[in-house]
Amino acid sequence: MGEKKSKRLKREDITVVDKQIAKQSILGTSLGNAMEWFDFGIYSYLAVTIGKVFFPEVDSSAQVIYAFATFAVAFIARPLGGIFFGIMGDRLGRKKVLALTLIMMAIATLAIGLIPGYSTIGIAAPILLLAARLVQGFSTGGEYAGAMTFIAESTPDKKRSVMSSVLEVGTLAGYIAGSGLVTLLTFILGSETMLDWGWRIPFFIAAPLGLIGLYFRSHLEETPAFQAMEEKKEEKKNRSSFKEIIVNHWRSLLICVGVVLFYNTIVYMVLTYMPSYLSEQLGYGETKGLLLILIVMVIMIPFVLGMGYLGDRIGRNKILIGALILTIVLSVPAFMLAGNENGYNAFFGVLILGCLLTAFQGTLPATLPSLFFTNVRYGSLALTYNLSTSIFGGTTPLIVAWLVKETSNNMIPAYYLMAVCMIGIVVVVFFVKETAGRSLRGSLPAVEDPSEIKEVLKDPEEALWWEKEEPEDDQALTVESKHT
Repeated sequence: MGEKKSKRLKREDITVVDKQIAKQSILGTSLGNAMEWFDFGIYSYLAVTIGKVFFPEVDSSAQVIYAFATFAVAFIARPLGGIFFGIMGDRLGRKKVLALTLIMMAIATLAIGLIPGYSTIGIAAPILLLAARLVQGFSTGGEYAGAMTFIAESTPDKKRSVMSSVLEVGTLAGYIAGSGLVTLLTFILGSETMLDWGWRIPFFIAAPLGLIGLYFRSHLEETPAFQAMEEKKEEKKNRSSFKEIIVNHWRSLLICVGVVLFYNTIVYMVLTYMPSYLSEQLGYGETKGLLLILIVMVIMIPFVLGMGYLGDRIGRNKILIGALILTIVLSVPAFMLAGNENGYNAFFGVLILGCLLTAFQGTLPATLPSLFFTNVRYGSLALTYNLSTSIFGGTTPLIVAWLVKETSNNMIPAYYLMAVCMIGIVVVVFFVKETAGRSLRGSLPAVEDPSEIKEVLKDPEEALWWEKEEPEDDQALTVESKHT
């Protein structure tokens, strides 16, 4: 292993983030993420209807399982898309790849709305649905990891959590728009008309929304961290590759898998599985169940931003550990309330789960990119995030729906959450280093105002904290000066 170079930090090494550019980066990236989750929201809230349209030959409870199976199968393509777009993003830049993934997502979503039902073309209908979902999964593989990377690299160190949390506001806004549209259409058209042709409308709307998101993304500037890396000739010799990621960054990969395991299990449990759980398992009317979740998601938005703000102030790990413990303690009471015939009790049960989720949404979009070094960040994050999501997150609705059906126990989702949160506590406590207020691994410090530079220069060892770590490889772990 090569010798480390001497560490020097100069005033000109520190990036002063342009506030206007940072805001544009956050807006453009979050709009694209909202587009992605608009698509997911539509599919999740139409799961019961899609099951009837594409799988009419099986009983009603199995139809939902088949619909979620199609949802889950698409996650097979996510790791492939993640490594493809991730390595491309580390080599060519984050901006170009994020534009490409958004185009693919919009086209695939529009295609779902155009597929004839089973009654028209038979077995070809679910096959075409699966093909469209695979394209969605492939493009999504590079979308969210790229969005996290882009925002994390475009924001000042001391405000990374609150600014990155806007990405999850985009997630909720997209989900609210998708679910709200389905709820409104179901109320106006009725279940029969929705089953006949109304379910196609939300998918048709996705295409123009994709064009709007593409417009904003095409006007973004490349991240300062990537630009700084491009200026360093020595790092150009060590471009991101699948082999390098696996061989030299395996420890960070495993940590990321563990974090995403509990994160996306909770995300998909609350945002994807709950609508069908309320309708199919607890007997709520479709409109009532959808409306209940919709209101909860609106309430969640300020909580996400608040958790991001707290993460910057007191540390992200404290927020994560507290939220994991509370999820273990409150999962059973929350699902007991959700299963209550009293509508107010059901609302508070879902609200508890939603508020717990906001603690993760407000902190993890800043935590996950900090696990990796700049030259492999996009590719490593895309690979691990999507692999873990595919195995644990995306399959959550399918597994839980099957377990509830087999056991006739409506508390299975609560026990499932408790189990993954226990794993999460171990991962965060023992393996995730606190990075709130610190620079990203492999990147020089970034500040919001020039007045902060003097404070950073007082402790150069802390400013380049990541150089104290045992390096996983010889490249990109030391910085002299980007102007040397």
